[in-house]
Formats: sequence, structure tokens, C-alpha cells
Amino acid sequence: MTNDHSQPRPIRVAVCIAPGTEEMEAINAIDILIRAGFDVTTASVDSDGALMMEGSRGIKLVADVPLVQIADEPFDCVVLPGGLGGAEYFRDSPLLLEFVRQHKYDGKLVAAICATPAVFLEHHQVYPNALMTSHPAFLDTIPASRRRSRRVTFDVNNNLLTSQGPGTSQEFALEIITRLAGKRKAAEVAEPMVMWPHMNYDVMPKNESTSS
Repeated sequence: MTNDHSQPRPIRVAVCIAPGTEEMEAINAIDILIRAGFDVTTASVDSDGALMMEGSRGIKLVADVPLVQIADEPFDCVVLPGGLGGAEYFRDSPLLLEFVRQHKYDGKLVAAICATPAVFLEHHQVYPNALMTSHPAFLDTIPASRRRSRRVTFDVNNNLLTSQGPGTSQEFALEIITRLAGKRKAAEVAEPMVMWPHMNYDVMPKNESTSS
């Protein structure tokens, strides 16, 4: 009889990018999720399969693989940064739409930020019953009954996380960690990053009581 000393598999996350993707939203997600120890793959949605592309501010972004190469692989979470140009590119990609729908049907977390919840998810009615937020400029495209103006919104019934823009992208990434690995792990990542106290990820000193 042999002992199984195999380690649990890391949490796998696919971060999709396209020409026009908002750089802060993509990089904050990639960086912070790597800090959590997740296995992060950056996938290019470029129709030509190009790995290097310009983001919304002209900064070069580089993917690990074209999306088609990993389209049949299972991930624990699919992250969709915003930027209007990138969101429109997502909207027009049948491959990405199928990739996201498959992960939705499998009950996996899908996380979208900025214009993407409205321009991609709402446009295709991927989550017709989900509560969501988006960049304030696009909130009106989400029906009032499902629209939320919170910086980060999680719909537990659909396992859908949405957020509003570059300024909320750190909170967005930490909430992904919370949903996949728990709030303690999110706090461990946030502490050395010196996150803002109001983000509720500050770590209490060991000798301090948790009671009020």
C-alpha cells in the first residue's frame, strides 16, 4: 500500500483579454490572484490568436495562450476585465460566449467588471435573472430590477461577481479570492499590499480579541 502525498490542485483561473481591455482591471486581477497562489492563465480573445495587444490606454498586454487553446479546459473562475473596446471584442467573440456559458452551466464563478457586465453579459442574456453592476455609464442598460450600484456585487444564486471600474478592481480581485478560497485568504493577500482599511480586508493582530 502506498501513501498518497499528492498536493491538492491549485485553483485555476482564466483571465481573458482582448484589444481594448482596460489595463488596470486586467493586471490587478492577474497580480492579486497570483499572490493568492492561484494558477492563473491569461487567454487572448483576439480573433487572430495574437498574444500581444494594446489595452484601452495603449499599454501592451501579453496573454499566455490564445483562448482557443484552452477553450475545452475547466477553470474554477473566468475573469472578464472591462474597457469598452475590450468588452465589445468579447461581445463579438462566439468562442468566448460559449466558454463563459459552459462555465456558468458548470456552476463555476464568472467575474466581470466595468463595461463587460452590460456590453457582453447583458447583451447576450448570459445571466437573464442575475443581479449585477457595471461601470456607471452602462448601468442603465441593465433592467432596474436587477441593477445594483455597489462597487462590487455578488449574485449568490448565479455565482456571478460584477464590479464597476478601474478604481474598484482591487476590491473585485479580493472578492474573487474570497469566493474561491475564503475571506481569511483574501486578508492574507491584502495585508502586505497595504490595502485601504475601508476595504474590510485588514488583518486583526493575533493578540487582539475578535469581540467588540
